[in-house]
Amino acid sequence: MEELTRDDLVFDVSDNGTGDEVVVLLHGWPQDCQAGAAVTPLLVEAGLRVVAFDQRGYSPGARPAGRQAYRMKELVGDVLALLDGLGVQRVHLVGHDWGGAVAWALAERHPERLHSLTVLSTPHHRAMAWAMLHGDQAARSWYMAGFQLPLLPELVLKHSLGAVLRLSGLPEEHAQRYAARFREPGAAGSELAWYRAIPWWPNRSGESAGHPISTPTAYVWGRKDPALGRAAAQRTREHVAADYTFIELDAGHWLPETHPHEVATAILQRTGTRPQ
Repeated sequence: MEELTRDDLVFDVSDNGTGDEVVVLLHGWPQDCQAGAAVTPLLVEAGLRVVAFDQRGYSPGARPAGRQAYRMKELVGDVLALLDGLGVQRVHLVGHDWGGAVAWALAERHPERLHSLTVLSTPHHRAMAWAMLHGDQAARSWYMAGFQLPLLPELVLKHSLGAVLRLSGLPEEHAQRYAARFREPGAAGSELAWYRAIPWWPNRSGESAGHPISTPTAYVWGRKDPALGRAAAQRTREHVAADYTFIELDAGHWLPETHPHEVATAILQRTGTRPQ
């Protein structure tokens, strides 16, 4: 599968391996589907099929205007459309950063579509909300409020994103690629719309189901993550009713790019697959 079409949007898809069991990787901000490029071959070697896609705001053909187009309901809908396009009922879902937020939401609302869940860096959203009122998480998340401003974040980050990413611990090659994508026509505002849509979810339609996670789950967190602190990471356990594993790494935020072997091991343990 090379692309996914949903409504009038066209998403670029990376599809590797031929295994019967499917792993779907969801990237975060400001990454793309190549964020897990070092993880993918380790999973394919273990006999899994690995699928990733550039989520809305990232694929050139999937950059709708307006923050309402980036509500969690739409982000989850894109992943469900991918699963339907692949012709699979259930997958092993892996998400990092914003992809982790989507993964938590999908597991909460559509557990029947998942074999397992592995989330990297991002705590459960209710644990995050609690931590914003306890400890230092609000201070760590200051940039999320700044991103709500119109136009200014786009102007600043088009010139400084590469340096910001490098300072946060992302290797140079990845920082350059993500910064270049951010400068593509229409990309900056669309990528930032993920943050600007936060006030729109949950909404009056009852988007947020509020159910505990019933899917077997692994949560992988780096203790040196500058954006996501320990309070939310530890509290995430309270929102998972299924078998749960918490893996703490001596690492920062960019786990797929910097710790692919540890990430792959966590995924394989959750899928029950042994490396070949």
